[in-house]
Amino acid sequence: MLLVIGVFAWLATHQAAPPAAPRSPNTVIAQVTSVNPTVSDAIGTGSLVSPLKAVSTLPPLVDGSGKPEVLYVGAEYCPFCAGERWSLIAALSRFGTFSGLTLTTSSSTDAFPNTATFSFKTTTYTSDVIAFVPVELQDREGKALQSTTAEQQALLKKLDEGGSIPFIDFGNRFSTVGAGFKLDMLSGLDWQQIGFQLSDANSPIARGIVGNANYLTAALCRMTGDKPSATCSDPVIQQIARGLG
Repeated sequence: MLLVIGVFAWLATHQAAPPAAPRSPNTVIAQVTSVNPTVSDAIGTGSLVSPLKAVSTLPPLVDGSGKPEVLYVGAEYCPFCAGERWSLIAALSRFGTFSGLTLTTSSSTDAFPNTATFSFKTTTYTSDVIAFVPVELQDREGKALQSTTAEQQALLKKLDEGGSIPFIDFGNRFSTVGAGFKLDMLSGLDWQQIGFQLSDANSPIARGIVGNANYLTAALCRMTGDKPSATCSDPVIQQIARGLG
């Protein structure tokens, strides 16, 4: 009994420490929000592992101004949310501009502990063609952070019956649950190490994050009627979009 107690006590005091925050967070944010188009085209869908699910039974999801809406529901502790945010930020940055992105890590006690990522809890997103509505349910310690509305809850019951996160709804055209690439490639890396590799088309990390971002971009183009053309007219994105059905 004493041995078991000792083991738990050791685990409680020897959890992996999160990586140190970078001296220049803006550099990392710039790396993920401005992936080189040449690199992006060379990667295509990369090492994508989680295809989108077509939604055909619901009316379009739009905001008050009529723009198609992307709904994200996740949590800061969630390692799969941590990975998916890299790709989602890269994709949405081709349609608008983020402000208020903050750096954080996933939980130190969950799978893939301390995965370097971002949080949407203080984020503002500006776009002429897309509305982005993020909900971070809990912080990295599992404490309540933000809440879904009654309308969002009803939507989740229809498209995410298992209550899994991250959940992303692309205007009620497509939805997805989980991360679009394997998270083990991010294990033990900090933000700078991940961001630096996004400029290398041969990097497994770039093939995971950017490949998934390209796939999400194609879905966003389907939502917006191929706007903006600078993004959606890209032959690689068009080819991916044709495969979405």
